[in-house]
Amino acid sequence: MDFQLSDDQRALRSGMRDLLDAVFDRDRMRAAVERGGTLDRSLWRELGAAGFFALRLPEEAGGVGLGLPEAVLLFEEAGRALLPGPLVATHLAAGLVKGAAEGEAVVTAVDGDLPVAHLAEADAVLVGAGALVGEPLRAFVAAARPVRSMDPLTPLHRVAGRTAPMQAYSGALHYEGALLTAAEQLGSAARTTETAVQHAGTREQFGSPIGSFQAVKHLCADMLARTEPARAAVYAAAVTGDPVEIAAAKLLADEAAVRNARDCLQIHGGMGFTWEADVHLHLKRAWLRSAARLGGAAAEELLAAGLGAARPDPGSSAAPGRGAPEAGGGG
Repeated sequence: MDFQLSDDQRALRSGMRDLLDAVFDRDRMRAAVERGGTLDRSLWRELGAAGFFALRLPEEAGGVGLGLPEAVLLFEEAGRALLPGPLVATHLAAGLVKGAAEGEAVVTAVDGDLPVAHLAEADAVLVGAGALVGEPLRAFVAAARPVRSMDPLTPLHRVAGRTAPMQAYSGALHYEGALLTAAEQLGSAARTTETAVQHAGTREQFGSPIGSFQAVKHLCADMLARTEPARAAVYAAAVTGDPVEIAAAKLLADEAAVRNARDCLQIHGGMGFTWEADVHLHLKRAWLRSAARLGGAAAEELLAAGLGAARPDPGSSAAPGRGAPEAGGGG
């Protein structure tokens, strides 16, 4: 079985990278930071015209007719570019919310008891098995209050009066949302690795590039060693769609995104902590994503349950009839 990307998949990924380089370069990203993460509707429509949101809709419904593996490639590029906005929710809402597939509507989602991203600009909110629009949406927004976000590109609101966590979607869509978020984390991890290696090759200390120092080499190697297993896990989970594999992919991608951003910041030294550098933006976004959609504990529980459901080795102490110890209180 060949798991290499096909020529069409490579072309799709390359085309999205070229598009984002053109419509969301560093100047536009910094302009978005300065305006507090307010979405650029023209950019949203450009993404819609490029098929970003309608990628998996059938062609007869106006979509592109591709699958989850191709969607993962596009979201990886979005994470690499630090593209802001509720991309995952709008993608999942294509075909459910009018205008979502074309990029005419911005759709955000409720994710448990976490603050809701980009709520003030949303045309719909995914809650439960449906979407809030019109008067229910306005009432939902009116009950929310803005909260400080660690990511300047992601404004957040917390909805008052909620006594129980709500999910935006369940079943397959829930896990697909987690996988697409993992793909964004993967793109961010790859970008910070590239940025760190580039800086290590050009920054000089004591007459030599800092990349020639063993400690810096080890940091860069560790970044790559986190990114590539995460890539393999994300791509494999996109093929199988298995919830346990998606949980594993999310854990690996979250770790790669957060730790790579930290190491990239360390390689940049003092300038990495400045507002003018972009490294901190990757770190802050990675922190937010790691808490969203199968955040650490939830992914670990799902993975552990999946491993526990596997058939035990006949020779192990946990095999039937071997008298495995029971879990109990610690007194």
